[in-house]
This record gives sequence, C-alpha cells and structure tokens, in this order.
Amino acid sequence: MFNIDKRSALIVVDVQKDFCPGGALPVPEGDKVVPMLNEYIKHFTRAGAAIYATRDWHPSNHVSFRSRGGPWPSHCVQRTEGAEFHPDLKLPDETRIVSKGSDSDREAYSGFDGTDLNRLLKEGGVKRIFVGGLATDYCVKNTVLDGLRAGFDVVLLEDASRGIDARPRDSEEAVEEMVKKGARRARISDFVSDP
Repeated sequence: MFNIDKRSALIVVDVQKDFCPGGALPVPEGDKVVPMLNEYIKHFTRAGAAIYATRDWHPSNHVSFRSRGGPWPSHCVQRTEGAEFHPDLKLPDETRIVSKGSDSDREAYSGFDGTDLNRLLKEGGVKRIFVGGLATDYCVKNTVLDGLRAGFDVVLLEDASRGIDARPRDSEEAVEEMVKKGARRARISDFVSDP
C-alpha cells in the first residue's frame, strides 16, 4: 500500500488531445487514462501533494516530425488545439505545467529533459514521484527512468498509462525495463483509502 504525503508528487505525462483518439498521433485508447488520472488527482489533492503535468510543446518544425525526417506526424504544436490537455482531465488550478520538446532541433521524451522539473521537485522536498499518462513506451518510460536517475523513488501508475505499441510488446517491455531499473508498479487499489 502507498501513502501520499507532502513528499509525494503526481506527474501526469502528456495527456494531450493529439495523443488521444481523433488526434494527430493517437495512442490506442489513450483517453482511457483520463478517468483513472482524475481519481489519482483527487487523492493527491486531498493529501496536499504537488501535481505536475508535462506536455509536448513543439515548434512547427520540430525534429521529430516526418517533415524533417523524424518518425512522427506533426503533433502537439505550440498554441494549437492538439497541444491542449484532454478536456475531461481535471487538473487543479495549482498544477505546475512542464513544457518539453520546445527546442526544434532536440527530441525530448522525458518530462525531465530540458525542463526544470528536477529542480522544482527537489525544491518542493519531493522524494517519491508517481507517474502516469501517455505513452507507456515513450514519454512515460523516459520520465520514469530519468526520475530514477535523479534519485527519486518512482512509482509507475499502471492503470493510468497506455502505450503506442508500434511493435508488439513495446509497452510490456517498457514496464519490464522500468521495474528492472528500480521503479515500482501501482494501481489505484494499492493506495491507502482516505478516512
């Protein structure tokens, strides 16, 4: 069982319109993470724990786009509808937004890559991060691994993450890698219920 306290933080990874059904780069059933993340958000809000939300925030000529020889269609371009968070995601007003991938010549899957997330967490006294969102096999995985490298106790929220699975088993293998490197797995039933 997990307790949430002031040394905990929830990191919601890239739950943006372009990564959900109907978007430019949809994760299969990507919108299914929203109700689960909303449950986690309630737990963290009640505990007074910090909530962060990462987002891809790409310039229109980003290196990851096919137009520049990258692997992905154009997605999550700054100030477009596709870059907005899913409309049903209930992020509190005090959520800290972390924008990544805003350098046109650098890929950045991790919420820690080229951002001030590490500094903000450490300044806030956070020791344990809980990570969920999109996609398990890319941005969630890289955020988890960078969190471990930065010295945090990291918990993957399995029921609040979905993968692309460009190749069969990509998501399974990503979870195996995260666990092997030291992350723990959790589901909503693993949390101590509020009194």
